[in-house]
Amino acid sequence: MYDIIIIGAGIIGTAIARELSKYKGNFLVLEKNNDVSCGTTKANSGIVHAGFDAKEGSRKAYFNVLGAKMYPSLAKELNFPYKKNGAFVLAFDEDKDGVLDNLMKRAKANGVEGCSILTGDEIRKIEPNVSMEVTKGLYAKNSGIVSPYEMCIALAENAYTNGVNFEFEKEIINIKKNNDYFIIESKDGSVYETKVLINAAGLHSDEINNMLSNNKYHITPRKGEYMLLDKEFSFYTKTTIFQLPTKMGKGILVAPTCHSNILVGPTSKDVLDKDETWTTYEGLDEAWKKGLLSVPSLNKGGIITQFSGNRAHLDLDDFVVEFSKDVKGLFNLIGIESPGLASSPAIAKYTVDEVSKYLSLKPNESFNPYRKAITKIANLSNEELNELIKENPLYGHVICRCEVVSEAEIVEAIHRFPGARDLDGIKRRTRAGMGRCQMGFCTPRIMEILKRELKIEFKDITKNGNNSKLIVSSIKE
Repeated sequence: MYDIIIIGAGIIGTAIARELSKYKGNFLVLEKNNDVSCGTTKANSGIVHAGFDAKEGSRKAYFNVLGAKMYPSLAKELNFPYKKNGAFVLAFDEDKDGVLDNLMKRAKANGVEGCSILTGDEIRKIEPNVSMEVTKGLYAKNSGIVSPYEMCIALAENAYTNGVNFEFEKEIINIKKNNDYFIIESKDGSVYETKVLINAAGLHSDEINNMLSNNKYHITPRKGEYMLLDKEFSFYTKTTIFQLPTKMGKGILVAPTCHSNILVGPTSKDVLDKDETWTTYEGLDEAWKKGLLSVPSLNKGGIITQFSGNRAHLDLDDFVVEFSKDVKGLFNLIGIESPGLASSPAIAKYTVDEVSKYLSLKPNESFNPYRKAITKIANLSNEELNELIKENPLYGHVICRCEVVSEAEIVEAIHRFPGARDLDGIKRRTRAGMGRCQMGFCTPRIMEILKRELKIEFKDITKNGNNSKLIVSSIKE
């Protein structure tokens, strides 16, 4: 019997797990994929929104503003990439509808500091590549960027170090309430019992709730397509550049990543399939054309990859962060779309405050808030690298040339918990394969390392779990 089971190991589930590890108890995270950060968390804009866009009085606004303020200290403790880079919302006319003024009023109502309205010329002094058609814009100096999947991995590692258990490839097919506890059944036949169930299943959180509650929810997957530019085009912008928001979201952005790439997107289209994450010509073309409105000099030759992700859009158009009203012990986190990433630390704290009171949990006096990331040789001086190579020669064996990733980093990524089990898991932890050639050079060597360290066959290696195998059979077969 567990005290608490969390369903879902995305940014919300892992943030809650880490916050929960500050208490004593028997805690477990169940995830349907073979790793953390395999859903919406791995495919979003990575923006830590300042909080000026969310509607006054909404849960989105409340958690966004609180969560954004928690990032600097959290990034320091857990050693994940985060920068406070500022953001613009651009207007291409005189903004006769007063959208920017309304955003300023909303920023003040939400308690967001550091917002102002600048003229087009003032904006171009900061970002010279912004279109000459821009007449004015809202500037939010406290907006930031984060590497969402690296943050998620850091949260999971620290939660595990502090006593939280994780089990992967556990797709939940049935949940029953039996008096004061829940019985959870996984597709592989595993059965779990818990006093409290935290539903952080992202796109599938409505389904988890609807197995138990008469208060039904409905999530619509809202698909967004992106393009990523090579680091050599990092000069386009240092700040996050938005256009005026619409009812479908915050619009197409042109933004830097924490690793100096440039991101263009996302589109916003409601789809039927929660697993629809393929890109389309129409979607990418729309994202590019709208990106050109903000930064006309964008060079299509700089694109190194495209991807898409789905947000969990709830019909209520706000976050659900609360105990179920009709199922005792069920805590729901439903509809956590943008600004969910920015809100995640605050959502986690609120959730754990609630469930710890419910169960009368005692503090974990041995809680260690710190986690050290994998050492990246790309960030080291020659002197520092030479010292590392003396300790471990594998640091001198470069596997990924584009991102300068050593064999030692890949081995460590595999053997940490939760360790990488496929090519994408290696990529998220080390950046091997994220450069210009997009794994064209390093794939065979990474596969050799996975085979050796996991003691598996080449045919068992996948790109991202499930049946995404890279090798079907040998030539002789």
